[in-house]
Amino acid sequence: MDQAEQLRNIIKSGTYTHRPLARVITITSGKGGVGKSNTAINLAIQFKKRGKRVVILDADFGLANIEIMFGTIPKHNLCDLIYQGKSITEIITWGPAEIGFISGGSGIAGLSNLSREYLTYIIQNLAQLDAIADVIIVDTGAGIAEAVMEFLVASGEIIVVTTPEPTSITDSYSLLKALNRHPRFRRENSSIKVIANRVSGEDEADSLFNKLNTVVTRYLSLPIEYLGAIPYDKMLSTAVMQQMPVSLAHPNARSAKAYEDIANRLMNIEQSGKIKKRGMAAFFSHIIASKKNNE
Repeated sequence: MDQAEQLRNIIKSGTYTHRPLARVITITSGKGGVGKSNTAINLAIQFKKRGKRVVILDADFGLANIEIMFGTIPKHNLCDLIYQGKSITEIITWGPAEIGFISGGSGIAGLSNLSREYLTYIIQNLAQLDAIADVIIVDTGAGIAEAVMEFLVASGEIIVVTTPEPTSITDSYSLLKALNRHPRFRRENSSIKVIANRVSGEDEADSLFNKLNTVVTRYLSLPIEYLGAIPYDKMLSTAVMQQMPVSLAHPNARSAKAYEDIANRLMNIEQSGKIKKRGMAAFFSHIIASKKNNE
């Protein structure tokens, strides 16, 4: 029996499989500085405003963008659950609007060295997130590093944030190319959506997506969908300086309204039954299995 089969059996054998499964949305970008973490936080707040319980997993290791925007420093991170025996409830920091936040730390790299019994413990804890949250937003690092790819391959819903800058569009294509070539990526198991950020209007947003979609369709034959646009907005910049999400600091700002529209689209997709919720245990078991199979 291979490691992947063992992990599937761990999940099937647990009582937590009978819980409702959370919706896991992974937000990524081809390069840094395009507003990925801002998007993660503001979508989380918009989901919360619509009655959803939300937890953000900051998987952008080495950076603390979510912490800065939350204006709080977590006492614990995912490493403390993996290596120090902390429970899932102990490592969640509750930020503005009662959004849960888990700092990823850097411990995922060592998961392949853990015993089956300890993996069972970790997955049981992670599965509790499905009882705590309706939506789990994973904020990955930027670029095509292996750590980023592992999160994307494990995700059923991927949102790519890009801007009109030529380098951002090129890097978004490079990200999708790397994902498409990944040996464990299965396009039939994932939906990929694009958010155009810092655009002057709908025309620029449409142009941005059409440029990206043209090369992705031609060279990768990979289906991607346009999810929406966030306009360039000084109020958003002001909110960042205030260490507050614009959806809370200035809820009537153009950018906040755009995040609201995108959250509504995502909720409509869920209500239409077009997505299959995997839950957090399955999400992480995929990552753990991939690490073990690579040894």
